[in-house]
Parts: sequence; structure tokens; C-alpha cells
Amino acid sequence: MPDTAPTGRSGSDRTSLYAEITARIIAELEAGRLPWVQPWGTPAAAAPLGLPRNAATGRAYSGVNVLILWGAVVARGFSGQGWLTFRQALALGGHVRKGERGTTVVYADRFIPDDERRRARDTGDEPQAIPFLKRFSVFNTEQCDGLPEGIAVAPPPIPEGLILPRAEALIRASGIEFRIGGTRAFYSPQHDYVQLPPPQAFFEPVNWHRTALHEGSHATGHASRLNRDLSGSFGSRKYAFEELIAEISAAYLCAALGIVPTVRHADYVGAWLDVLRGDDHAIVRAASQASKAADYLLGFLPETVPVAGDERETV
Repeated sequence: MPDTAPTGRSGSDRTSLYAEITARIIAELEAGRLPWVQPWGTPAAAAPLGLPRNAATGRAYSGVNVLILWGAVVARGFSGQGWLTFRQALALGGHVRKGERGTTVVYADRFIPDDERRRARDTGDEPQAIPFLKRFSVFNTEQCDGLPEGIAVAPPPIPEGLILPRAEALIRASGIEFRIGGTRAFYSPQHDYVQLPPPQAFFEPVNWHRTALHEGSHATGHASRLNRDLSGSFGSRKYAFEELIAEISAAYLCAALGIVPTVRHADYVGAWLDVLRGDDHAIVRAASQASKAADYLLGFLPETVPVAGDERETV
């Protein structure tokens, strides 16, 4: 959320903001890159794996802002995932270096137009708020000078050997039924369970966890949890949209747990492009729903996680 309220903007400007974000994501997809699966650990990405955070408050960004800021980290070679507004940098005793270009992120809000207030007053109905986006600029801490020691320092990496136990602990604590066996991975909305092949069926065991997080993200949409629309049949836009949510949510979860995200369903890219070209609000909605799904599951992560030797490590 910005540290100052942005000025009001016209309806056409708000529409163009959705279009700008969608065009950016479409360009990435058309270039063969998925914005939620960045090349962490390669020369193209100097920053450590993780979710982007506000360096002043420690709060993680969510929704489409994660995709925007990840893209900026990779495209511009930043070495950290910390971000500040211009005023936050000043408040911390530092400043944004002259000539540095900010990255535009968005803040979702709602407002009630005057016409709607009058209509509701005349009819006695509740006025209906309209969702919209506000834009503001943030700067990577690497673009700032004079910040307090430690603000721009990346968090320490998760110790080796803790990644898989953390993912397993999250899966167990989620309350979602995971059935192990067979050769297919899927979530059954009708019966509310996730089916996964055994870990030894995967070329790399970590892929079992990536797949589990993808299918678990689908399960968050059940009516007893986040209550998303899971009624889309295979090949439909609803189906493609839900796959987009689960794909992005799994990437967010992987980043939070220290697992490098991969593309689980690259064959859906064409369907995703159809969805995005047909609705320039779609990527914002999908990323928002993905954040909610990831946050829902991360809320179950135990404070301590068992590791080898019956020792316990604080997370």
C-alpha cells in the first residue's frame, strides 16, 4: 500500500492501467517466459529466491505486484527483493539516487460513484462499490543510498535439508486430504481430495512437492475454504483461469518455501493467452486469487518443523 494516497484518476486511465499490466504479461508469455517462474540462480537473476517485500515494513507484496516486481528484479539485475517508496527511503534516513527509475506497482481499492450513491438513496438499496487500481512507484533498495545497515541485506538462505520438510509440514497441516498412489496428479472438487503419484515416481523428488503445491492450490478453491468457481470443464476459459491461479499460487508457495518454481503445465500457455487477450483484468484477478490461495496455505505452516535425527528447527 502506498505511503501517500494517490490522486484520483479518470475511468479511462484506470482501464489503461489494467491494459498495461495485461500487455506486459502477454509479452512475457509470447516471448516464452512465464513471469511467475523466474530463472532464479542464473546470471539473469542476481537476487535470492523469495517474495518481494517492502523493506520498511517487512510486508510481502501480493497479487500481480509479485509478478511485476519479480520481472523488474530479473530484467534489471537487482540483487535483493526489498522495495521502498521514495518517501519511505527518506524516512529511513536514505534517498533514491538521482536518475533512478521506479517500478510501477498497483494498489487495489474500491469506491462508490456519486451516481450510485444517488441511485441507492432513491431506491433504498445498498450502494455498490466499484473495484479499481491505483498506481504508485517503488524503488529497489539497490537504487537507494544512505539506508540503515541491514535494510538492503537479503534474508539468509534456508539451511540445506529444510526445504522438503517445510513443504511436507505445510501439506500435512493444511487439513487437505492428499491421497498417494496411481500415475496422475489432480484435485477432485466433487470429493475434495488431492491425488498424487508417490514421490519415487518423479525424476526429482522436489517435483513431487511442486506438484503437491499446485494441486493444493486448487483445493483452496473448495467452498469450505476460499470458495472459488471450480465449475469449468476441461478446455474452457474457466478451467484455464483456475489453472492460471493454481500455477501462480504454486510459484508463490515455492518462493516462500525456498523451492525454485518450475512450469507445471506449460501446455496451458495458449489457453492462458486466450484468457488474457479476452479480458485485460484477468491477470490482476488471477494473481490476487493466487496470493489468497498461497496465504491460506502458508497460514498452516508450523512454527517448528521436524528434521532428520528427530531434531527440531525453528522456522
